[in-house]
Amino acid sequence: MIYTLAERLRGLASLFWREVAKFGAVGGVAFVIDNGLTYYLMHGPMTDSEAKARFVGASVATVFSWIANRFWTFRHRRQDNVIREFFMFILINGIGIGISTGFTALAKYSFGITDKNMLFLAGVAGILVATVVRFFAYRFLVFNKELDEEPSFSHDHEIIELHHHQDKHAVRVPANDELAKVQDPDLPGPPRS
Repeated sequence: MIYTLAERLRGLASLFWREVAKFGAVGGVAFVIDNGLTYYLMHGPMTDSEAKARFVGASVATVFSWIANRFWTFRHRRQDNVIREFFMFILINGIGIGISTGFTALAKYSFGITDKNMLFLAGVAGILVATVVRFFAYRFLVFNKELDEEPSFSHDHEIIELHHHQDKHAVRVPANDELAKVQDPDLPGPPRS
């Protein structure tokens, strides 16, 4: 039982780290899209609207991220209801965009920072905080279809459900035909068979 439990935990950990690696790759590309577009907009068409530039860059990166995460990172966890999944993804990303845009707005309006590069870096710090929030929200709220359909993970719920494990201290009650073959040493007479 301990070997099986260890194997399952290793399998779950392996799956978790594969998801983290894929999420990181998708996030890296989304990071480039978000920051590349934001930097261009801050130094070009939206020169006086840094927070809006961050919002536009993050929105474009969000669409890319949903497609990549749906069809690659969490492909085994996709929900059957694509519309619900998309709206949950948008909601979670709205929170993430609010965090990154909020860092930029906080730096500009609360701390009075006017240097575009410093405002850009404030947004990058916001992205880092939002990334942690997004990963766990995606995994547990958006792409949350159970892994029971995968044979190697079909019984993982047993790891945390106590009632599926046999208690090693439980008393085994023999069946009636087994009782007939047992001789009680305290009773007189020949052994029964």
